[in-house]
Amino acid sequence: MDTALCQQNELKRWQPEEALLVECRQLEQVAEQLIKQKTMTMNALKALELQPVKSQLATKSLKQTLKMLERQIQQMEDKLQDNLGNLFQKEIQLLCSITGIGKKTAGMLLLFAGGFKDMSSYRQLIAKAGLCPREYSSGSSIRGKVRITKMGGGLIRSKLFMCSFSAKKSNAACKALYERLVAKGKNGKRALIAVCNKLLKQAFAIVKSSIPYHPNFAEIPA
Repeated sequence: MDTALCQQNELKRWQPEEALLVECRQLEQVAEQLIKQKTMTMNALKALELQPVKSQLATKSLKQTLKMLERQIQQMEDKLQDNLGNLFQKEIQLLCSITGIGKKTAGMLLLFAGGFKDMSSYRQLIAKAGLCPREYSSGSSIRGKVRITKMGGGLIRSKLFMCSFSAKKSNAACKALYERLVAKGKNGKRALIAVCNKLLKQAFAIVKSSIPYHPNFAEIPA
């Protein structure tokens, strides 16, 4: 490789992730797998209970499995939240100052974004979460359906989407954005996606500035 080229494009030395952060990712992955198993078990139990004839042993086994999964999920989530609190105590407090974001979502967002350490723009965060909206039109339809890129971050997307319902009512900037888009004729889903993006923009600004959120907070430009 050309020496001059190497000097111009200095490569960052690879650094392994902190052990506690790696454990957090493992806990998150296992918790998600257990949640999927719980959903499958619940569906199986519902289907069994609809049968005119059902085995008591099979019913008992599914109920026991469901309780076991719920207990394991709770253990994973409790340990995950403890670890995240140790890793990102200051950042979680900052993010919880944003109206619409709770402690659990704050921790999961920091885990997803690696503490925002390698991000220089809120747009990177939005892209990583797969929340870039795209509108598709076909035929004679006037208004196309809104889709998002969904490049990754399915878990954090679902959490942010739930947060958006609260934020559009109580977060001043998100409320103004939502109402403005709806008044312009945008559909509810697209307006909520915009609120999710606004929350990510606020989160990025808060963590990077280390200043708690307030309604007149001046967001950091990209």
